[in-house]
Amino acid sequence: MLRILLGEQPRHNNGILEEAIESMVRTAQLLRQEMDKNQDPTHDFRKLEIWTRGLVVSLDELEQSLNAARHFSKSVNSGFVDDMSVQEQGEYARYVYFYKNGFIRVFSILDKLGTVLNDLYDLHTSKVKAHFSYFTVLRQFKFLKSHTELAKGLEEIKDRYKTPLNALRKRRNTEIHYMNSEMQDDLWQRHQGLSDKIELEDIEQHLVDLAQGVEMVCRSLAAAYKYTNKLWEKSGVKA
Repeated sequence: MLRILLGEQPRHNNGILEEAIESMVRTAQLLRQEMDKNQDPTHDFRKLEIWTRGLVVSLDELEQSLNAARHFSKSVNSGFVDDMSVQEQGEYARYVYFYKNGFIRVFSILDKLGTVLNDLYDLHTSKVKAHFSYFTVLRQFKFLKSHTELAKGLEEIKDRYKTPLNALRKRRNTEIHYMNSEMQDDLWQRHQGLSDKIELEDIEQHLVDLAQGVEMVCRSLAAAYKYTNKLWEKSGVKA
C-alpha cells in the first residue's frame, strides 16, 4: 500500500521475510483444514487462525514502515535541525513518523507472537506476569523446560540481535513513557549549550537498527511457525 503512495513498485517477498510469511500462511492453512474437518466447537483453531493472519498483516505493515522511513530519509541532507528548509523539515517529519511506527511495531509483533506461543503450548505465562511480553514467554519456556528445541532457537535469535534490539527498546520506552524519542538527543545537546545548534541524530544508524529489528522479528516468526507446522504434520495434520 505505502509503496503505491510513494510511487514505488509493489514489494516482491524474498529471503527471511518470505520465509516468515509462508510459514504463517502454512499454519493458517492447517488450522483451516482442522476447522473444516472437526467444526472447531471450542473456536480455538479459529482464534489461532485469526491471530496468525493478523501477524501476517502486522509483519507487512512493519516492513512497509521501514521502507517508508528509508524513502523519506533520503531527502534529509542537513546536519543540523536549524539548517533545514521548510520542505526538508517536512521530509524529516515523515521519516520520523515511519521510523517510530517501525520500532514500536517491532515489539508489538513480538508480544503478539508471545501471546500465540503462550496459548499454543499451554505455557500459562499470565500466572507469572499478568501483562506478559514476548521475552517473558521465552523465560517461561525455559522455566518449564517445554519445547526445548523451539525455545533454544528463539533464544539464539534474540541473543544474535541483542545490540540493535536494546537500542530500539530504549527508543520505544522513551517514546511511550517520557518524550518523543527524536527529541532525547535534542535535550542532551541543550544541556551542553543552550545557544548551540541542534545536531541531527544518526539517521543511518537508526535505520540499520530498525532493519536488524525487522530481521529479528522475521526470523523469530519463521522459527516459531516452522516448528509448529513440523510438529502438526508429524501428528498427521496435513493440508
